[in-house]
Amino acid sequence: MASPVSGVKRFLFWDYPRAGWQYDVMVGLILAFIFLTPREVFRDQPRASSIVMLPAEHGSNVFWMDSEQLGDIPEAQRTARASALLRARTGKKYNVVRLEPIVDSEKEVKGYMAFTTP
Repeated sequence: MASPVSGVKRFLFWDYPRAGWQYDVMVGLILAFIFLTPREVFRDQPRASSIVMLPAEHGSNVFWMDSEQLGDIPEAQRTARASALLRARTGKKYNVVRLEPIVDSEKEVKGYMAFTTP
């Protein structure tokens, strides 16, 4: 008769024949873990990018910036912070000439449009 340590060792090293019932049980456990474990356990939620370059006209650049990026910055310092964030994100120096808040129907800021010149 096999000892419990031997059974655990065979389980860890996957030492069962492919057509055996033990193999099928192990595969079933793995599949159950993959498909039944909620995403919140691993904090694996998809997240949109916080800065996105949008199409613009006449050689200017427009960026959408998430409200979390600039929400806690005083209004007088937002354009400088937006320029620094764009430089860190793109590696290019952009001069933010205008920064417009985007609000929803309840007047809550959802993001900012940063209009820049190269």
